[in-house]
Amino acid sequence: EVQLVESGGGLVQSGGSLRLSCAASGLLIDDYAIRWFRQAPGKEREGLSCIRPRDGSTYYADSVKDRFTTSSDSSKNTVYLQMNSLKPEDTAVYYCHARKFANMYWGQGTQVTVSS
Repeated sequence: EVQLVESGGGLVQSGGSLRLSCAASGLLIDDYAIRWFRQAPGKEREGLSCIRPRDGSTYYADSVKDRFTTSSDSSKNTVYLQMNSLKPEDTAVYYCHARKFANMYWGQGTQVTVSS
């Protein structure tokens, strides 16, 4: 059974930092593209970043590329999202997503709340 488990969310003040983790089981992250998404109340799910752990290539949405960094540790089968200079508008549930061809999996999400 494939599982993606996000952790590291919480409450942080504006300007602060958090590091989210996405621990995978039942698949090898090196074989997948791993993306981070977020969804704020009343808004559509937004794609933030993508990493291909096998070659380390990354992609970021314009809204976060100067503040967020995604990385991976294949030995732990885990992908990370380092979020710096957080703003109240970053408040959302953050999800990781794994995709290889037609195979796609979502985590359950972790709440990030940024207070002003």
